[in-house]
Amino acid sequence: MGSDHFDVIVIGTGPGGASLAHRLAPSGKRILLLERGGYLPRSERNWNSQTVFVDAAYQAEETWTNSTGDTFRPALHYYVGGNSKVYGGALFRLRERDFGEVAHSGGLSPAWPVGYDVFEPYYTQAERLFHVHGERGEDPLEPWTSGPYPFPAVSHEPKVAELVHNLRGIGLRPFHIPLGILLDEKDGLATPTSPCIRCSFYDGFPCPLNGKADAQVICVDPMLAKHPNVTLLTGAYVSKLGTDSTGRAVKGVHVTRGGREEVYSADIVVVACGALSSALLLLRSACDTHPHGLANQSGQLGRNYMRHNMSVLMAVMPEANETVFQKTMAFSDYYFGSDDWEYPLGLVQMCATSHSDQVRGEALPEWLHWLPEMPFEEIARHSMDFWLQAEDLPHPDNRVYYRDGKVHLDLIETNTEALAHLKRKLKQVLDRCGHNAIFLNRSLYLGKDIPLGGTAHQAGTARFGVDPASSVLDLDCKAHDLDNLYLADASFFPSIAAVNPTLTIIANALRVADCIAERLK
Repeated sequence: MGSDHFDVIVIGTGPGGASLAHRLAPSGKRILLLERGGYLPRSERNWNSQTVFVDAAYQAEETWTNSTGDTFRPALHYYVGGNSKVYGGALFRLRERDFGEVAHSGGLSPAWPVGYDVFEPYYTQAERLFHVHGERGEDPLEPWTSGPYPFPAVSHEPKVAELVHNLRGIGLRPFHIPLGILLDEKDGLATPTSPCIRCSFYDGFPCPLNGKADAQVICVDPMLAKHPNVTLLTGAYVSKLGTDSTGRAVKGVHVTRGGREEVYSADIVVVACGALSSALLLLRSACDTHPHGLANQSGQLGRNYMRHNMSVLMAVMPEANETVFQKTMAFSDYYFGSDDWEYPLGLVQMCATSHSDQVRGEALPEWLHWLPEMPFEEIARHSMDFWLQAEDLPHPDNRVYYRDGKVHLDLIETNTEALAHLKRKLKQVLDRCGHNAIFLNRSLYLGKDIPLGGTAHQAGTARFGVDPASSVLDLDCKAHDLDNLYLADASFFPSIAAVNPTLTIIANALRVADCIAERLK
């Protein structure tokens, strides 16, 4: 590789790390990307529900321990592109009110140290970079924007369009989900040259056609093809970060690759492994000058972990649902409250069509009690699937850490009433629309035997702020304690709101990249 010293080292190739590197690549600076996994195989198996959801073939082969001492397999994916290889591509902006303090039934969601106005131009750039398809003005809670969506909204299929019509008929304002997708369509059909073909395997599946706007397809591969100053190493597990004698700068990035130990260095080091893995890397980098882990002078590293309170409801209806590409509609009418509940509830969006292998893999006895004569294929064919998410509140004892050489993830559930009320409202509005349904909870959506909220939509663990005593990062997402260490994933979030976090991760990574670029001048 020539010199082992670079201008910038980026650890992790998910949406945060890949977007930051992509932004810096035209500078000509020497950039090293480190990814612990390889490329996710392109295979017909990518479209197999049994493989992806029931067998969890692409999920990390790790065992973690929760607060009760039980072990579980985290829903993490170590590939170029990170978890975006299997994400649903829903790229929402946080609501403008989400940046302020919000009262919930379970407590307060803290204000961010900067407002929506700081993020707005980067949201616009992120939407352009990740090919977001949407329609301005439909979402009643959409914050103000400086530009239109770069691509038109993905069209509804007839059954979803019927539901949209019925929801509007009872006074709700459903809207097209803003989707990151490489889709060209005409009259509701994918064009002959469109990478995306509007299949039923978009949400939660890796796309073998590269039609999903994930971090590998959008950032990593184009960057490597265009910029020889960028180097990617796969199979590169970063075991720790070493500091200089003062403890004020990262001096060495220690990598295990192909059974060998390697050390690289850079003027700037960016950690973007995901909120959980980034915290773990900094914790295992403890040294004499940082005995509790790098960037942990505040004692907050690994704490305030958040994930949405989430549920996937399958509404089984008398009539068949022949929708193929179902993830096109959402509604936010109860995001900040409802006529019968004064506190915020959250967001309802559709998710991918159920497949019989998924239904068979997670069927519970009560399912068969309700539907004794209906085979799994028919349950799937008669279902509509909804993803519900309410805000999880930060709590210092919700944390990831090492004990006895093992990873522990402690979780105290917060704000649980909001999700219960959101489920109730969804059932209520579908009944009012005339969609008489039996509701079944799906539990395998994020992988085999994973509690649905386990490690999905991970955020927190290294919040940013102005006070080094209560935050890990400064407002530029640089560690308070170190001069050349930045983070560029969702670990900086002070709160998680109730919309999908990926667009905010991308927008912030572009913002941090601009801070680094100015420094490198």
